[in-house]
Amino acid sequence: MVYVIVIDYKFRCLKTLGVHNMLEALKGLFKKKKIAAVAKEQTKSAKQIATEKGEPYFEILSMDIDPNDINAGAFEFDWNDKMIADLIRHGYQMDQRDTDADIIDRWFTAVCRNVVLETAEQYEAMSTRVVKSRDIGDGRTEVS
Repeated sequence: MVYVIVIDYKFRCLKTLGVHNMLEALKGLFKKKKIAAVAKEQTKSAKQIATEKGEPYFEILSMDIDPNDINAGAFEFDWNDKMIADLIRHGYQMDQRDTDADIIDRWFTAVCRNVVLETAEQYEAMSTRVVKSRDIGDGRTEVS
């Protein structure tokens, strides 16, 4: 009885919405409902965006340090073809057999070297120098 009441109640509701055929109403109740596909906005990665714009892309994905030797470690990189083409144009390909990873490694090593050299120059410039001066008479001073 409850089942009949539920169907009858649903049919009455459907009838008020303009459904006049009980068979059609029942088909509507038990047919597979189409799930509206929600259009997912696919977010593009920085690499995809740069590649589409024709710009070079490079990213450090991860850095691992050997727990037993703090001076040893590894980097994981990601890049696009435009980055490789730019590096080749700037002379980072030494041999035709160089892989993209060889070219990226050569460039990254040069970048790291430049950072170290610049830091060393700044350190030297900031170091305090001891200036000694000595009066040698006749209004003259010796500075060393």
